[in-house]
Amino acid sequence: MAIIPQLELFSWEEIEPLGDLERLRLVLEHLPDEALMAHLEKSRGHGRDDYPVRAMWNSMLAGIVFQHPSIESLRRELSRNGQLRSICGLRAVPSAAAYTRFLRSLMEHGSWIESMFDELVKALSEELPEFGRRLAMDSKAIASWASRPSKEKKEDGRRDLDAAYGVKTYRGTREDGSTWEKVVRWFGYKLHLVVDAQHELPVAYTVTKGSRSDVKEGHVLLDEMEKRHPEMLKKAEVLTADRGYDDSKLLSRCWDEYGIKPVIDTRRMWKDGEQTRLLPGHTNVVYDEGGAVYCYCPETGARQQMSNGGFEKDRGTLKKVCPAKAYGITCQGREQCPVAGGVRVALAVDRRIFTPIARESYKWAKEYRYRTAVERVNSRLDVSFGFERHTIRGLAKMRLRCGLALCVMLAMALGRVREKQQERMRSLVRSVS
Repeated sequence: MAIIPQLELFSWEEIEPLGDLERLRLVLEHLPDEALMAHLEKSRGHGRDDYPVRAMWNSMLAGIVFQHPSIESLRRELSRNGQLRSICGLRAVPSAAAYTRFLRSLMEHGSWIESMFDELVKALSEELPEFGRRLAMDSKAIASWASRPSKEKKEDGRRDLDAAYGVKTYRGTREDGSTWEKVVRWFGYKLHLVVDAQHELPVAYTVTKGSRSDVKEGHVLLDEMEKRHPEMLKKAEVLTADRGYDDSKLLSRCWDEYGIKPVIDTRRMWKDGEQTRLLPGHTNVVYDEGGAVYCYCPETGARQQMSNGGFEKDRGTLKKVCPAKAYGITCQGREQCPVAGGVRVALAVDRRIFTPIARESYKWAKEYRYRTAVERVNSRLDVSFGFERHTIRGLAKMRLRCGLALCVMLAMALGRVREKQQERMRSLVRSVS
């Protein structure tokens, strides 16, 4: 908390009944920002102190908590709200130029914001034993305030010279079997997130240009977690993601290096018309791109899907059980069938398709539903933190703004947990009664 020394007589109990300032109180009390404040004050030295560092910082946090889309919107709020100025430690409303200088200083100290984020993740991991066991990964498109690349490449503080065009393609199948496709294009950036899927809170993030590949940045996120939160990778059991992260190297890495079971949807990459492939070492067993394994009756040639028999960790194989044995169906060729006793499918046959949790199993479908946790986090960033109508230009400023928003989100959650309000942990906006 950035403590304001000159407001020692002010009591939080005086504003607690107001309710609307509770979220700001949680952030100010539980955000581990003291090291950053001390560093910024030392950097300022003996210069002018019309607007103290801690007061400016607190007002910036207030702007995020109260969903102000711009600095001017925040300044108007401070101008008419004396209580908010008092809480932040301001005697007067800072000028727009003062905020510009302060933002520039914060952008130069981006690593300190990342350190605060890491401290909050660690604190929540200590408070919540299950925090980090189920992870979900996704990226979020953030359109730039600029609508297109600028022809003028000279930096003047107004142009966005860092943004790039991004494309996301969504595909699916309708109930009647027909396929659909939706293509989303934007000019701007991507926020890449790993979240705790149970508590719907971020645990790692990066911000890139909109053109950055999800798969490539997925590896970067794992690298960052290995460097910053190795204990969480050891704790994690499952990582879910959509088909944008369908990559054999990423899937293999999750299991081989960290023991995390990847639950990542597959893209359709086989050649047109290729429905199944022969399982190596067998003459009457095939598999499809969705991971289902089928056997053919040697007598009639009828095809049946084999049942799941679990995962053998020591062998690195999935067990598949004869459908006649599993379901009690009649198979005329069972006596001479070479796979009547079942088969073992090694993950190495195709690391993209075969994973420790069988893709066609009920367990895989259940785990995959946790993927929507990251979508809800993205929605909160849009609705509760103003990314739908921001005025941000430039990659450095976007990284700062995303980092601050995620720190505020975690600080609120940590405050709720520590104050025995865990059921309100994801409550970012006060409900209107």
